Amino acid sequence: MAHDDDMPRMTLGEHLDEFRWRLIYALVGLAVAMGVCLAFGQWILAQLRWPYTKVMADLGRDAPLQVLGATQGFIIYLKVSLIGGLILSAPWGFYQMWMFVGAGLYPHERRWILLAVPFSALLFVGGALFYLYLVSVPLLRFFLTFNDYLGIDTHVTLQNHITLMVNMMLAFATGFQLPIVLGILGATGLVSARTVGRYRRHAIVGMVIFAALVTSPSPVDQIMLAVPMYVLFELGALLVWIQDRKRAGAQQTDEASDG
Repeated sequence: MAHDDDMPRMTLGEHLDEFRWRLIYALVGLAVAMGVCLAFGQWILAQLRWPYTKVMADLGRDAPLQVLGATQGFIIYLKVSLIGGLILSAPWGFYQMWMFVGAGLYPHERRWILLAVPFSALLFVGGALFYLYLVSVPLLRFFLTFNDYLGIDTHVTLQNHITLMVNMMLAFATGFQLPIVLGILGATGLVSARTVGRYRRHAIVGMVIFAALVTSPSPVDQIMLAVPMYVLFELGALLVWIQDRKRAGAQQTDEASDG
């Protein structure tokens, strides 16, 4: 029976060819998803406008989003459809990405990659929806009321609002990948529970810096990204600890059988 160490490794040319095909598959999936989102673009746009509409209603204001120029509505519609296609095709895209990574791993390592794919896609979509439905409303309320405190008359265009929403949704979706990354690193033996514990403080600082870089200057959304990221970090640390326990148990079993 062949061991993992006896399995043939891919050459550089094979890696490049694998990358090319995985990229093509991912782009085809994105194109199909974007086509679907073009058909439902009006509904998607309404979901992205909802936080602003709700905040305006709560504040008792009638200030609809505006566009500057006749072409802006069409351009924003296409942009929203593209971003919606990116999120919709995330499961397929993550599958292709992790399959490319797994092509250079041993079979026992590749097994963990396949298990991580659906959870990676779920966390990506979950992070985007977390911002849209839980974070965006209090964040917008904070910005608008702070402008009132400064005596500033706020005029928000549709392009400004959509850009803020899309950037923040992608930032949260990316941050929510943390437990998947830690889990895969632990499964492949690149990170141990002891290492995670030793660098926990560094990781917390890194998460705070990441939240500050990818979000707006407001401390509200920085905290609301850093806190769930820390919770997900601890979940990833738990996955690493479980892998360490399984690895130690398997080693003890092998030693007992050899003895």
